[in-house]
Amino acid sequence: MAGLDGFTSPLDLPMYVVTTAAPDGERAGCLVGFASQSSIDPPRFVVWLSRANHTYEVACRATHLTVHLIGPEHRAAARLFGEETGDAVDKFARVDWWPGEAGSPVLAHCLGWFTGTVEARLDGGDHVGFLLAPVAEGPSEEPRSADGGRPRLFLLSDAADFSPGHPA
Repeated sequence: MAGLDGFTSPLDLPMYVVTTAAPDGERAGCLVGFASQSSIDPPRFVVWLSRANHTYEVACRATHLTVHLIGPEHRAAARLFGEETGDAVDKFARVDWWPGEAGSPVLAHCLGWFTGTVEARLDGGDHVGFLLAPVAEGPSEEPRSADGGRPRLFLLSDAADFSPGHPA
């Protein structure tokens, strides 16, 4: 059976922190490497969550997900959301955040974020895609680096030494 390793190995894609809250108030969040804008008009974005991940369990009951852009300066948050599991740790006790749409946590320290309504769930094998229609975003200004250019994003290679809280 053919794989994708030869195609994907040179890629160094951005990583995102995705957070959510179920109607009963349970919160969850994880570091995500599979995500992309999927439509311009109307605007849509898809994040793929591992079926093995605690965040997936909560997201299946949620109406909204929040996607956060992070940079290398957010390594501690990336490590927290990438290496710890919500099955055992309250990640939100360790970061600054506020409740956004439908209680979906918005991290205080990130390059930018948006919250989307879950419009569909797409079976992708060991991951499920959550199709999001944006309903809120911030900050209102595009983040800039110290030299005025675009900020560097946290990339897959930045997480190469992480030990995931769950298998993919």
